[in-house]
Amino acid sequence: MYKNSSIIALFLMLCYACSPKQQSKPFIENPRIIDSLINHYVDNKSFPLLYMRIEDKAGEVAYEHQAVNDSLLPGTKVNGDSWFRIWSMSKIITISLVLDLMEDGLLRLDDPVTQYIPEFSSLKIAVNSEGEPLGDVVKDYFAQGNPDAGPYENNPTLSAQNCPWELMDNPTVMTVEDLINHQAGFYYATTPFECLNAQIDALDINRLESSDAIIKAMAQLPLIVEPGGTNFYGLNTTILGFVAERASGKSLNELLEERIKTPLNIKGLRYKKNAEIDLLPTFSAKGGRLRFANDGELDIMGAHTIDYRAESNTFMGGEGMLGTANGYADFLRMLLNHGTLNGHRFLEESTVKQMYAPHTQMDNEWGYNGYNLWVTGPKDREMGFGDEGLWRGGGYEQTHFWIDPKRDFVAVIMSQMFGVPPQGYNRDNNIRGAIYQQVFAEENKNKH
Repeated sequence: MYKNSSIIALFLMLCYACSPKQQSKPFIENPRIIDSLINHYVDNKSFPLLYMRIEDKAGEVAYEHQAVNDSLLPGTKVNGDSWFRIWSMSKIITISLVLDLMEDGLLRLDDPVTQYIPEFSSLKIAVNSEGEPLGDVVKDYFAQGNPDAGPYENNPTLSAQNCPWELMDNPTVMTVEDLINHQAGFYYATTPFECLNAQIDALDINRLESSDAIIKAMAQLPLIVEPGGTNFYGLNTTILGFVAERASGKSLNELLEERIKTPLNIKGLRYKKNAEIDLLPTFSAKGGRLRFANDGELDIMGAHTIDYRAESNTFMGGEGMLGTANGYADFLRMLLNHGTLNGHRFLEESTVKQMYAPHTQMDNEWGYNGYNLWVTGPKDREMGFGDEGLWRGGGYEQTHFWIDPKRDFVAVIMSQMFGVPPQGYNRDNNIRGAIYQQVFAEENKNKH
């Protein structure tokens, strides 16, 4: 009898040890507080609409809420399956595809970019009269937080001092990893230099009909920093997508379908519209008032914006994706699960760890940058904006996400808005902070 009881006890212990771990959910004791805050940002005419979704590691919805300005969008409802332009939230997906190609041996992070894009063999660097790259000039000028520095884009002082620029030969090799880390030297048409912005505007790369045509156009531009040096945000991830296409012999759209969407069973990610998708209008608060956007206001790459038509053959890996909150949360859960989703392994665990390891901006008091994942430092918790160790990112039209690896959940905030009026500043920090106020309260209660 005793022997049988021992065997049964051992069996139960083994079963418990082998059973899946219970998923921990974010604790939101009073969701109405979060609902009210989201409603506030729509009611005070900061945003035309907001949709928020939190999922645990297993994909269970722990929180969701939508708010819509009925005067701007009468009769409109949004939910987890509504489609949004996600802009720079495309970047981490493109980076993950490149890392998957790396795991398959199709490229290496230290490969020269010219191995795949020989058209960039003669790129030069735009410098000032003293030979300093213009990207470094920007960093130096704005580093001290001078209140008289003026606006960032088309800054009159920097434009007057550095237009026209001079050209310097590139002394270093641009690598694939430089593209991932925004250290390759590419930029948007939003720099402080009016003459540089005018040149990239004139190329109007969004009207071009192939990645080869875009590459040929961008070969006419100078770099803004020496590759491998200063971190400068821009079109680097779009170029990375072109590297992926040439390394694999497939379009970025094919790579997305074959390596992510089909094996991971993710529905809500795509590059182009289909007949069933009606995208939300574009809104702007440029000038301080919420309104429908004017033509050309989303012109960070020229006079035209991203081409989402099904007939288009250009796939912009840094900016060009459409996504639903449901689909994007699925992708985030793959990262949270260190490379697996729905029983399929997409990336090795070591590769995902590399994505959130420190790579750039390690001297920033707010955290550091992994592979285009911002990892928060202790200051976020000190300021009441969340917690240390969150993986964060966002997009041009005010989309936002974060991953909480401590508590095993992901969060997505969707909107469609260019520019934010003053009453909408710090939206994400305040919403996230309100959530973590409840999370910390529950955790402190459980300690006692």
